[in-house]
Amino acid sequence: MNLLTVNDQPGAYPPSWYAATATPLPAFAPLQGATRADVCIVGAGYTGLSAALHLAERGFDVVVLEAQRVGWGASGRNGGQVGSGQRREQDDLEAMLGMNDARHLWNLAEEAKTLLHDLIARHDIPAGYRPGIAHACRTTAEVDHARRYAEKLAKDYGYDQVQPVDAARMADLLGTDVYKGGDLDQGAGHVHPLNLALGLARATRARIHERSTVTRLDGTTVHTENGHVQADHVILACNGYLGALEGGVAARVMPINNFIVATEPVPGLMAPVAACDTRFVVNYWRMSDDNRLLFGGGESYGYRFPDIIKTVRKPLLKVYPQLADARIDYAWGGTLAITMNRMPCFRRVARGVLSASGYSGHGVAMATMAGKIMAEAVAGEAGRFDLMARLPQHRFPGGSALRSPLLALAMTWYGLRDRLGL
Repeated sequence: MNLLTVNDQPGAYPPSWYAATATPLPAFAPLQGATRADVCIVGAGYTGLSAALHLAERGFDVVVLEAQRVGWGASGRNGGQVGSGQRREQDDLEAMLGMNDARHLWNLAEEAKTLLHDLIARHDIPAGYRPGIAHACRTTAEVDHARRYAEKLAKDYGYDQVQPVDAARMADLLGTDVYKGGDLDQGAGHVHPLNLALGLARATRARIHERSTVTRLDGTTVHTENGHVQADHVILACNGYLGALEGGVAARVMPINNFIVATEPVPGLMAPVAACDTRFVVNYWRMSDDNRLLFGGGESYGYRFPDIIKTVRKPLLKVYPQLADARIDYAWGGTLAITMNRMPCFRRVARGVLSASGYSGHGVAMATMAGKIMAEAVAGEAGRFDLMARLPQHRFPGGSALRSPLLALAMTWYGLRDRLGL
């Protein structure tokens, strides 16, 4: 099944609130015929665009090939949350890799947030950054864990931006009393994700070609239906839309779908922070600039999109039962990618070919950072790429035929645990 076409119209952004409010960027022409470049990048999301921008700044001649439109994939459809740290907590990383590498990964993630702020400011990108992410806990045990983790970050990593929050304060922040407390990370924040991607494309001096689906790699020659790019280096930045282009990465990076709705304006519902909760099938939400609730969540185990409004309205009303009569004005889905350990998958695919993907829902800052890291590696500064490539990345069991049914089985189990409050 081709995820580039199964749920979307070719060459068109999904009918999202982001697409409706984005600062438009003129379309780029498809690749026609043969061309030459120092670097060919496959994918015009955060990873590819950041790599293109940083490589062009270093003087490389860069071509970017995008099957659909700039920011069309997860980069233009996600919840917009710019989180701190990695997808896994530091305790887990310390146990997995040791204190030294865990600290390097924390510092890298903090630099990723700084990089995002710098790019937005330097290139005047209308991403609308706002500070604050609330992590909402469902049980007192989770609240206790959040408090201890905040204390650990302050003590061991010098990060004092996470404030423990009790139930009353969480209710004030979110406009709902269904959570027991949690924390508020003032060093994290949220953005308009599609405007961020379009702004990166506007800033780069690379040659971008949209509607240019890559059909195969022949060493470092990249072929599309209507042309090819002969390059010295290739960067694969496809994330959940990699398909069969590179089997070694595809075996370790699983595409999954997620869904978001935007309500009619509901002023005063909650504070201008983003939020996510502790369900395994996580809910995440925030208010838009025009006072709509942008709410993501719901379960779906096939690659074809379900009835999105029905899918997302159910968890939405568990958090905000007072919105039972609220109109849904926008509903959209998209494909992200996860790994077995929920850490990004960096790989040297072949001589001259690098890949980064599998951000597991934590990609706004880290995918942008990944692009910079791959630009460094192409330029001969591979230390940070090698750090990320050392992360253990196991293949999903069952191969391409069985991994989706196995994931569905696992997600059904965890979804049941969520519903039972376990």
